[in-house]
Amino acid sequence: MSLETAWLALLGFLLCGYFALGGYDYGVQMLQPIVGRDGSGRKAMLGALGPFFLGNEVWLVAFAGVLFGAFPFLEGTLLGGMQSLVVAILIGIVVGNAAVQLRSRSGDAGRKVWDGLVVFGGLVPALAWGLFVGVLLNGVPMGADHRWAFGLSELANPFVLLSGVTGAVLFAAHGATFLALRTHGDLAERAAGIGRSLLLAAIAAFAVTFVVGTFTVNLTNAVAAVVFSVLVALALVVARFSLAQQRPGRAFGATSVAAALPVLLLGFGQYPYVLVSSENPELSMTVSEGAADTATLGLLTGFGVVLIPVIIAYQAWSWWTFRGRVDQQSPSYF
Repeated sequence: MSLETAWLALLGFLLCGYFALGGYDYGVQMLQPIVGRDGSGRKAMLGALGPFFLGNEVWLVAFAGVLFGAFPFLEGTLLGGMQSLVVAILIGIVVGNAAVQLRSRSGDAGRKVWDGLVVFGGLVPALAWGLFVGVLLNGVPMGADHRWAFGLSELANPFVLLSGVTGAVLFAAHGATFLALRTHGDLAERAAGIGRSLLLAAIAAFAVTFVVGTFTVNLTNAVAAVVFSVLVALALVVARFSLAQQRPGRAFGATSVAAALPVLLLGFGQYPYVLVSSENPELSMTVSEGAADTATLGLLTGFGVVLIPVIIAYQAWSWWTFRGRVDQQSPSYF
C-alpha cells in the first residue's frame, strides 16, 4: 500500500469515527423536544450526552488536520467548492455547542430560545453532511482549473436532496438508539419507540435514495458501492430489530455502523479518485493529484502513529468511565 492510499484510508477512518460518534450528538439535539418533553427530560438527555459531547469533535478536528496536511490540493478544491455547506456545518456546531451549554443558565423564556437553537445545531449539520456526501457521490461540476462551487443546481438535484434528508433521518435514529442505551425508564422507552419509527423512515429514505442513485450516479466501482449500500440497509434493519427486542446496545452498535458506512461507500465507490467531475470524467482528481508529496507524507506519518492511538484510547476511556445510564435525577453537565 502506498503512503497516499494509507493516508486516504486514515482520512476515511477519521470521518467514519466522526459520523459514528458525532452523529448521535446531532441526533440527540434534534430529538430534544420530542423525547425530552419537559425540562427534566431534556436535562437528562443532555446529561446522557454530556461526557462525550465535546470529545466527539476531536474526530472532526483530526479529519481536518489530515485533510490540510496530507491532501492540500484536495483540501483547496473540496473546501472551496463546498464553502457554503462547510459554513453551514460550522455555524450549526458553534450554535449547538453554545446552546447546549448555556440553556441551563437562563430563565424559562430564555431556555425556550436555547432549546430551539439546540435543535437547530443538530439539524443543520446533519442535513449539510448528508448533502455533502450526496454531492460528492453525484460528482462535482469541476473544470480544468479544479474550481467549482456548490450552488442551486446541485441543491436542486433529487439525489443530493434525498441524501441530505437521509443523512438527517439516519443521525436522528442514531441519536434515539444512543438515548435508549444511555437513559432509564420512560425516557429510554420513549427514545426506543421513536427510534424504531425513525429507523423505518431511514430504511425507506435510504432505499429511495439508492434507487434514484442507480439511475443518476456513475461510480468507478459500482459493485463496491452496491455492497456497502446493502450493508447500510442491513445495519438499519438489525438496529430496528434490536430495539424491538429491547437490546439498545446492539441497536446502537448497528446505527454506529450505518452512520459510518456512507464514508466507505464514497471512498471505495470512487477510488482511485477523490473528486469526480460531473462535467468531464477526464478532469477528475485522483488520490495522487490530491495528496502531498511523498516526503511530506512520510514526515506526517510519525505524527499519525502517535496521534491516532491517543484519540482512540481517549474515546475508549471516556466510554468506559461513563458507561452507566442516567435518569432525571442524575447530575448533569449542562
